[in-house]
Amino acid sequence: MKKFLLMMLTVMTICLFIGCVKTGNDTAKDINKIKIGVCIANGNDKYGSYLLDEMKNYSKSLKDVEVVFADAKQNSNTQLSQVEDFISQRVDAIIVTPVYIDSSKEITDKAKAANIPIISLMNPFENQSDSACYIAPDSKQAATLEMEYLAKKMNYKGNVAIIMGPMDDRAQRVRTETYHEVIAKYSDMKIVAEQPAEWDRARGMALMETWLKSGKEIDAVASNNDEMAIGALKAIEAAGKLGKITVGGIDATPDSLQYLKSGKLAVTVFQDAAKLSKSSIDTAIKAANGENVEKTINIQNELVTPENVDQYIAKWKNK
Repeated sequence: MKKFLLMMLTVMTICLFIGCVKTGNDTAKDINKIKIGVCIANGNDKYGSYLLDEMKNYSKSLKDVEVVFADAKQNSNTQLSQVEDFISQRVDAIIVTPVYIDSSKEITDKAKAANIPIISLMNPFENQSDSACYIAPDSKQAATLEMEYLAKKMNYKGNVAIIMGPMDDRAQRVRTETYHEVIAKYSDMKIVAEQPAEWDRARGMALMETWLKSGKEIDAVASNNDEMAIGALKAIEAAGKLGKITVGGIDATPDSLQYLKSGKLAVTVFQDAAKLSKSSIDTAIKAANGENVEKTINIQNELVTPENVDQYIAKWKNK
């Protein structure tokens, strides 16, 4: 009987070591497989949904890597709970698109206490120094490409309205500041309106309607993203002013490319969701393996105009 009990204890110990028994409410992970947790800020955001799709597609091509996904739905408390769940699952690395920068310290604190490398995607953490890496498109470069193109279309004179993303979003801050820098270079250009529309098409439309009804003279709209730009275009078209106000955006989403091809949208900027996804997962794998990774990775963007729009439409069709 003692020999039988000793044998059973030995078997259970071995099983626990190799990860073949249950722990808590989940199965212990395979020690031969890297497990990465990914928490997106808002899967309902148009660009966020493309980013999530690209990450899922890329993760399917990887061997010995398991990627689990969570959507915080723009709720910072939900995001913290999801990160805590990743930690309880004993993931090897975590990728997070912070919902709010200013409320992200607890996330990095939790990961640091658990000794799990954490990577910020699109937005940095409040305590970015506690993160292994920050990966994002170069927002300054994107805004420069957009605003310089709009300025040229305006013959470097006229009134500009700026539609901003969320006030606490880093990309919004950088893009809006860059618009100001570009416009300041041209003495005959000035900003006549500037308000946020939360990355949202409907809010962009409502904001543009308000500006048009107020009688503001607007020659161009510089939007922080395509969704808000499309909303502005809908309001402009409804007011019978299509073609009289030049509109630009950022992201080069499939919808915006069709607006660009039709001549309604003047310009957009391609942020490569596939490159961002691959870079974030590859970096997480390196960090999980204890390898040194770059502290900041900026993905360069590409200007999309009526002249080259077809090649970007083809990129989406080939996915």
